[in-house]
Amino acid sequence: MDYKDTLRMPKTDFEMRGNLTIKEPIMLKKWQEDDFYNKVIAKNKDHKPFILHDGPPYANNNLHAGTAMNRIIKDFIVRSKNMEGFYAPFFPGWDTHGLPIENAVQKLGVDRKALTPSEFRKKCEEYAHKQIAIQMETEKRLGQCADFEHPYITLKKEFEARQILSFAKMAMDGMIFQGLKPIYWSPYNETAVADSEIVYFDKTDDTIYVRFNVQDGKGILDNDDYFVIWTTTPWTIPSDQAITLGADLEYAEVLTDKGKLIFLKENVDTLLAKFKLENKGILRTFKGRELERITVTHPLYPNKTSLVCLGNYVEAGEGTGCVHTSSGHGLDDFYTCQRYGIPVFNSVDNKGCMTEECGEELKGLFIDDCSKKVIELLKENDSLLAIERITHSYPHDDRLKKPVIFRATVQWFASIDKIKDRLLEAVKNVNWLNEWGEVRLSNMIKDRSDWCISRQRLWGVPIPIIYNEDGSPIIEQKVFEHIAELFKEYGSNVWFEKEAKDLLPEGYANPKSPNGLYTKEKDIMDVWFDSGSSWNELIARGYSYPCDLYFEGSDQYRGWFNSSLIVSVANHDTAPYKSVLSHGYVCDAKGEKMSKSIGNVVNPIDIIDKYGADVLRLWAANVDYTADMRIGDVLLKQTSDQYRKVRNTFRFMLGNIDKEDFDPNKDMVNYDEMNSFDKYFMIRLNEVNKAVREAYGRYDFIAVSSLLTNFMSNELSAYYLDCAKDVLYIEKLDSHKRRSCQSVIYHATDTLVRLWSPILCFTADEVWNHFNNDEATSVHYTHFIDETCYADEEEIKADFTRLNAVRDDILKALEEARQNKVIGKPLEASLLLKLSAEDEALFLKHFNKDVKQWLQVSSLAYGEAKHQYELCAVDVTKAEGKVCPRCWNVTSSTSEDGLCERCAKILAESNIL
Repeated sequence: MDYKDTLRMPKTDFEMRGNLTIKEPIMLKKWQEDDFYNKVIAKNKDHKPFILHDGPPYANNNLHAGTAMNRIIKDFIVRSKNMEGFYAPFFPGWDTHGLPIENAVQKLGVDRKALTPSEFRKKCEEYAHKQIAIQMETEKRLGQCADFEHPYITLKKEFEARQILSFAKMAMDGMIFQGLKPIYWSPYNETAVADSEIVYFDKTDDTIYVRFNVQDGKGILDNDDYFVIWTTTPWTIPSDQAITLGADLEYAEVLTDKGKLIFLKENVDTLLAKFKLENKGILRTFKGRELERITVTHPLYPNKTSLVCLGNYVEAGEGTGCVHTSSGHGLDDFYTCQRYGIPVFNSVDNKGCMTEECGEELKGLFIDDCSKKVIELLKENDSLLAIERITHSYPHDDRLKKPVIFRATVQWFASIDKIKDRLLEAVKNVNWLNEWGEVRLSNMIKDRSDWCISRQRLWGVPIPIIYNEDGSPIIEQKVFEHIAELFKEYGSNVWFEKEAKDLLPEGYANPKSPNGLYTKEKDIMDVWFDSGSSWNELIARGYSYPCDLYFEGSDQYRGWFNSSLIVSVANHDTAPYKSVLSHGYVCDAKGEKMSKSIGNVVNPIDIIDKYGADVLRLWAANVDYTADMRIGDVLLKQTSDQYRKVRNTFRFMLGNIDKEDFDPNKDMVNYDEMNSFDKYFMIRLNEVNKAVREAYGRYDFIAVSSLLTNFMSNELSAYYLDCAKDVLYIEKLDSHKRRSCQSVIYHATDTLVRLWSPILCFTADEVWNHFNNDEATSVHYTHFIDETCYADEEEIKADFTRLNAVRDDILKALEEARQNKVIGKPLEASLLLKLSAEDEALFLKHFNKDVKQWLQVSSLAYGEAKHQYELCAVDVTKAEGKVCPRCWNVTSSTSEDGLCERCAKILAESNIL
């Protein structure tokens, strides 16, 4: 007889190979046919809600690795909350207005100037919808559980109408105003740039030191005195209107071959070295306040004067302490000039070219060319003292990655100062899950006075302002409500298709427009106002507001977290979120930021096509998303190996509780009837279940993945299941010992497949489909297993803590014996153990005759062993006797068939012998 045929080996259709790239699309189709999303949330319809509001990705090109990671982590959160019993619907969003789409449409060959504004906007809308469709398919392929049938999209009519009403509330409360002040301006795109769209990169510029001749010294300075300024933007010299000093700083009048120069006393030696001038003596010193209102002659325009002013932002340190000031090209400059009654002067047009006010030699020059020409002119008139190249941090447009300038223009603003105290109070009431988040956003709010919300583009929500004949804006609730209704019915294109008078309520008249003539604003709203009002969707859909969580990249403290807070507090006096969690950037394998020019961009679809979505999802669970993350082939292969171990453990468990062998309705062994070893693993399973659920609750997915993987690999697979093979394969099929072991495996499979389901969403459902559980047709329609309290839990845990420590000593002894070639495998070993009386009692209490099975050796005795380890003495010798052809144990007593007594008895009772 071939005794292999008498063994009960694992039996399952659950494949060893994942073949995720083939199986996952099939599963997605099945989910779609099964109305998967609605069934997932329906199970908790009357339970406590949990709402994660989606920060909308921009609808331009396919998702990159960072956005894919964001969507995956959101899916972990939503799925785990649903498994925990919360009613956790999730509707995705898309940001669809703005310059990138305008540019993309024009790159496709659409001539903006050949089309009416409405026609061009329709092209942008068509493009946006195509991009949404592409991104949505990728999100579905990632396994995201979301209401893709009802996303929120910022270009939708209903969204735009609600946005207008949010704007209206702010306008009616006096928060919205039109003003002239310097803002960030992109000369490349000819539009304002929001503070939230500014990033800083190093830039190398010419730094120049220029002397301004005193014109009227007010009896303090002479006409041969010169103030020395320095600047990194020579193109702003033509617009100089003032020189700002620090009131309490000390300035020196230094005699040189270039006249009497005035600058910071503490920097005299350093600066003269730069100027290559000899110090012929400090003639006098002054406090900055003593020199206030002295006038100087502009070095390029002899007929133009500049005023010496004071400013508290002027500090000692590097430089001259004399700040070149131009009201049109710097915020501090603007406010200084306002205080001194100096009118605003802007020397640059929309395209970054100098205006005719700068003179014939400079007009029309782009700012960079102007800088070169200014340096040349200053050299010619002997006003330039020094020039040097420096690399400094400079503001850039985040989308274009090109430098911006400060430029004074008439714009629409939302006042932050008006609600700053309310904003800061709202920030305090938010649970910032990144501990530094509160300080970061609070500082950003503290540093903002107002928000420039107008953009000089076409593709966006129009600023709903209609002007009277006298140029005054109409700020009236009934007008805003009427415009909102028009947008709700026709979409915002109606703004560009109708005349201003036709956008007003029927019969509307305004005394400031006696002739009934009206004009409309041409600018659109900052796209951050679009997404910043997306919390309206929560209210419109009947979900809880404020929502429970916002989760986006760390750049959103200056973006979506910021704009959402402002619009929400302005409208409802509350932050739109109860908690905020942020993540870092996804970089390449070397930690470098991904860039098309470098060629290190990782496409999530390529990863999915190679490894499957579950491997990408497992990678996301393994990285510390609160910091910058790395992704690459080596990391993905490591993740794939981890996945394989998890999968194979599930396969082994499924193979030993298949439907033909184990019926949980009649074969299940209760905890109280289990042996100690099985009880111990039921307790450990319960502990892991609790720890994993807690980790999900605090969004610690590294802990989730680590706890589950370590338990399955180190405790289940390498310990319990390894020991269990002797019981599962050898014992009588319906023996209590075997049914008890199968019961543990059943509970482990049931618990673990649910715990893994938010992360390995496809694989968990595949496991479930091979699992003998009729609770639901998908694991995702179930919940996590509730925790259990066992009466003898503490006693079992304490005993097995000691037993496992003693076992570690025995395993060390077995490994040394194997290395010394005393044995080949543990079943060839005979052990002589010297234990303490307490430990020996524990062995007998929990294992009795099964201790050999627990240690996986053929024989064991207690006595005076010689080789001392930490907790016990162990001697290992090769077991004497014959190897049982069925169980492979070495035995001294065999039947006539060569079987050990145990196997002979099992086969006899099974009517096989």
